[in-house]
Amino acid sequence: MKKQIKSEKIINNNLELDNMKNQLARAMADYANLVKRTDEERGTMFKLASISFMTKILPIIDNLKQAQNHVNDSGIAIIIGQLETLAKEEGFEEIKIKVGDKFDETTSEVTEVLETLEEKDNNVISEVILSGWKYSDGTVVRHARVKVNKLKAIETKI
Repeated sequence: MKKQIKSEKIINNNLELDNMKNQLARAMADYANLVKRTDEERGTMFKLASISFMTKILPIIDNLKQAQNHVNDSGIAIIIGQLETLAKEEGFEEIKIKVGDKFDETTSEVTEVLETLEEKDNNVISEVILSGWKYSDGTVVRHARVKVNKLKAIETKI
C-alpha cells in the first residue's frame, strides 16, 4: 500500500513537473516575443522620429541651395555640405533624378506638364524643381517635384 501511494506521488510529481516545464517554456517564448516586439517598436519609433526631423530640415537645405544659386558664397556651400553629410549619416539620401529621366511616380510628383511633339520626350522629366529624399530602407521622405513632358494630342481634320 505504501509503495502504491509512493508511486502515485511520483507520477503526480512528474506530471506537475512536466506541467511546470511547459509553463516555463511558454513564459520564455512569450518573453522572447515581447523583447522582439519591443525592439521592432523602438526601431519604428526611431525611424518615424528621424523622418519627422528630416522633413523639418529639408526646407532649410532647400533655402540654402536657393541662396547659393543667387550668391556664390563658400560659407553657404560648406553649410549645405555639412547638412547633407549629416543627413547621410542618419540614413537619408537624395533621390537621384535628372532632366531626361523617365517620370516615376514612386519618387516624383508633377508640378507642371509641358506639351511635346516628340514621342521620345513623352513622360520624360524636363526640369527638376525640388530634389526628393528617401530613408535607408527606401521610404520616400519627400518626393522630388518635377516638370514632365506629355505628348501633345494631334488634332486631325476630316
